[in-house]
Amino acid sequence: MLDDRQAVPLRETTFVVLDLETTGGAPDGGGITEIGAVKVRGGEELGVFATLVNPGQPIPPFITVLTGITQAMLVPAPPIEQVLPSLLEFLADAVLVAHNAPYDVGFLKAACARHGYRWPTPTVLDTVALARRVLSRDEVPNRKLGTLAGYFRTAHQPTHRALADARATVDVLHGLIARLGGHQVTTIGDAVEFSRAVSEVQRRKRHLAEGLPRTPGVYIFRAADDRPLYVGTSGDIATRVRSYFTAAERRARMSEMLAAATRVEAVECAHRLEAEVRELRLIAAHAPPYNRRSKYPERAVWLKLTDEPYPRLSTVRSTSPQDTVLGPFASRRAAELAAAGIHDALPLRQCTHRLSTRTRFPACALAELGRCPAPCEHRIDPDGYAEAAVHPLRSAITADPQALVDTLLARIDGLAAAQRYEEAAVVRSRLTALLRTTLRMQRLTALSVIAELVAARRAADGGWELAIVRHGRLAAAGVSPPRQHPRHTIDLLRATAETVLPGHGPTPRASAEESERILSWLEPAQTRLVSVTGGWASPVRGAGRFHQLLVKAEEAARTTGGG
Repeated sequence: MLDDRQAVPLRETTFVVLDLETTGGAPDGGGITEIGAVKVRGGEELGVFATLVNPGQPIPPFITVLTGITQAMLVPAPPIEQVLPSLLEFLADAVLVAHNAPYDVGFLKAACARHGYRWPTPTVLDTVALARRVLSRDEVPNRKLGTLAGYFRTAHQPTHRALADARATVDVLHGLIARLGGHQVTTIGDAVEFSRAVSEVQRRKRHLAEGLPRTPGVYIFRAADDRPLYVGTSGDIATRVRSYFTAAERRARMSEMLAAATRVEAVECAHRLEAEVRELRLIAAHAPPYNRRSKYPERAVWLKLTDEPYPRLSTVRSTSPQDTVLGPFASRRAAELAAAGIHDALPLRQCTHRLSTRTRFPACALAELGRCPAPCEHRIDPDGYAEAAVHPLRSAITADPQALVDTLLARIDGLAAAQRYEEAAVVRSRLTALLRTTLRMQRLTALSVIAELVAARRAADGGWELAIVRHGRLAAAGVSPPRQHPRHTIDLLRATAETVLPGHGPTPRASAEESERILSWLEPAQTRLVSVTGGWASPVRGAGRFHQLLVKAEEAARTTGGG
């Protein structure tokens, strides 16, 4: 991303154009024989730094032939550790320019590391890379400094001495900058990015990033027919969108998206939370083809306890107020994994027959294995079945999952003791899926039952970021000005906030992703609750107390590659 310093126009940028002479070889912290640097701004020379350096090692004969620098010339010269403080001061707050910059920067960074100096990590502009972008092969056969100096007819010619080569590089830099205007490169940040290996599409479409606000919000890349291609969010829209046209953006899908985009629309938001919520809603509404995540929230599924004398688990896409459900799950596979964990822990039937108290069905193999109490054959009555399987499940979902967790942990321990590690990993993955969803649902339910919650977080400028949440949905967002009591802004937000009616389930009026984003904003210590209608609470012995167990199980799955 580009910071404020990189937005400085080229004519106002201070450059230090540097050249080194060395003994050759790799940059190992030594070997520098001469440093030449010229500080310029707006075409005017501001200062010069030039010195020979004693490399502490013999100079190869071919270097003497090339540069004219002899061993005798370097004996009285200072070593690099004495030169570095003055050089680093000369470089301070300037853009470092060099011809084949990685070579010169590599020697200086190695010298700093060897002698305990902090490298200041300046912005670096390489005239070789810039020449590759600006000049074609028809104009120059190569990008050597002498070739470029001849092409631009520079006042100074390179001689393989540091200061002379630095002055020649200054002239070449000015010649290259004069060519950048035709490429819409006007700032130092533009020049650095232009010199990198950006694609033709990125160069051609970079004007799409112009004129965007530097505020929190959502940005939408649109096609010629105004279809949303991609929706994103940022705390600084302009900076984020500019990054799509830099060498840092290497995703093939984004290159394809940029080729189809004709404009970028910005939706300014009060703060980051509002931007994230609006992004989720826009993705859900339009399903942009280049957004991978959260595209289809309507595909969420639930595990529902069926309404019959002997209930079983059913995977459904919609629920009603009287249903006992667990979810939402992002996919049917995730729901099936959690259901398998429930079946491992409880004698809940797995057959799909609709059983009654009058008709019997033949028992399946699970009954013979002791994994099912065979309600199909009426070996257990509805009350006994509810006591053994239904009530523990409802308690685990809405309150305390301890019984299920203990059963599954004991099963994992038993399998591990028998060295059946793969089977233990399978049960662990089921426990993880069950715990993760139960914890998620209890957090979402605790928020969604609240008719209205008002919260504030201190803004960077001293004001307050404000959010009004109703039944788990962001109803209004705003920012109160610095040095002003936020009550007035809160009253205005309340008056214009979205009306949100109650509903059933843990996510009655918003997607699970939206409510989770809100929770992530509400839960940190820096967020203050201004008012809450009703209590915001989770079960005392709820799934939240197994958070550390869940973290360990997920970490074990990542480490072993299981689950």
